[in-house]
Amino acid sequence: MDLKSDKNLQARLRRAFGQFWKYCLVGASGFIINLFVFWIMINYAGAHYLFAATVSFAVAVSNNFFLNKYWTFGNPDGDFLSQAGRFIVISVTSWALNLLILRFLIEDANLDNQIVAQAIAISLVTVLNFSGNKLWSFRQTTVR
Repeated sequence: MDLKSDKNLQARLRRAFGQFWKYCLVGASGFIINLFVFWIMINYAGAHYLFAATVSFAVAVSNNFFLNKYWTFGNPDGDFLSQAGRFIVISVTSWALNLLILRFLIEDANLDNQIVAQAIAISLVTVLNFSGNKLWSFRQTTVR
């Protein structure tokens, strides 16, 4: 490997590492928003936990799309509708997996605390979200 390609690899790794940390911060904001909306829906709206999880997902995913598009992956020029469509596919897949994990934790594993169960479910689907969004939703053909 020559010096130029080594510097290019280092730059790409630094960029990916920076994106990962930004993604974690966006994810943390979405996580907080998701749990807060979930908590409101359960405690004040008297919603069933699966419905509450769906509403909280919709609110959090909207926040995450805009922050990831414009800040994390810095792709404001990418086709908005294509990116949004791919982001929704990844998000809905993650949401469905989240519901399956949540249902398992509450009904099969008998975890009594629904907030803790939701936090665990969100955490388990994070890897799918990041990978899908980095490699598909917000992929860039050129490195800046």
